This record gives sequence, C-alpha cells and structure tokens, in this order.
Amino acid sequence: MTPSSSELQATFQALRGLLGRYQPPLMPKVNKAGHFDLWSTKNVVIDGRKRTEVYFAGVIIQKGYVGLYYMPVYTTPEMKKLFAPELLSLLKGKSCFHIQTLDARLLAQVKRALDAGYKLYKKNGWV
Repeated sequence: MTPSSSELQATFQALRGLLGRYQPPLMPKVNKAGHFDLWSTKNVVIDGRKRTEVYFAGVIIQKGYVGLYYMPVYTTPEMKKLFAPELLSLLKGKSCFHIQTLDARLLAQVKRALDAGYKLYKKNGWV
C-alpha cells in the first residue's frame, strides 16, 4: 500500500531530524520542504582529486517513498555489512534507500548507519 502524503512527510521529518544532528560541521546545500541534504565543506583530496565539498546524505520525498541518499555506502560498499537485513532490503541501487514506512526499529537502524558513515568521513579526514 502506498503511504499517504502525511505519512511520507512524517517519515521525511524523522529522517531530517537524524541528519540535523550532524549540522554543523556538515552543512546543507538544499534545505526546503521535502528535500534536505548535508555536505562537508572541507577542502580535501580524494583519489588524487581536490574537492571543496563532499556529499554525505540527504532525504527527498519521492512518489510513494522517501529517498535516503547515503554516500558513505557508495564510497565504501563494505559498509553494507553493518546494516541490519531490514535496512539493507530498502537499498535500491548503490546508495538510495526507499523508505515507505518508518518505525522505531528502522529509525534506530538508520541512526546507526548515519553514525557509522560520519565516523568513516572523520577517519578519512573529510569532515
């Protein structure tokens, strides 16, 4: 069953709240209704390329789900081993989780994933 727009909005707000815990040092490029993301604005070199920013994660209300775009799993695919099967089943493609409903258990799994990704970015010197 497709979630209602109010259910999607509630899911978005809960995920947006988790991401907000990393601000600062991560900063949003987009912060509007239905779309929020976070970036590191630290000058870094990744794979020999200078970068002035690195994408961390974002949430966007899509048609029928909330997309959680999570770059740490893209840069470090081994992170998938840390995910509970429930969260991993929502991963579509390399870095986007399609979340239709969000309960306390799934919210805790997302929080653990975000924490692990933030620690990875700190370890790599990207934050």
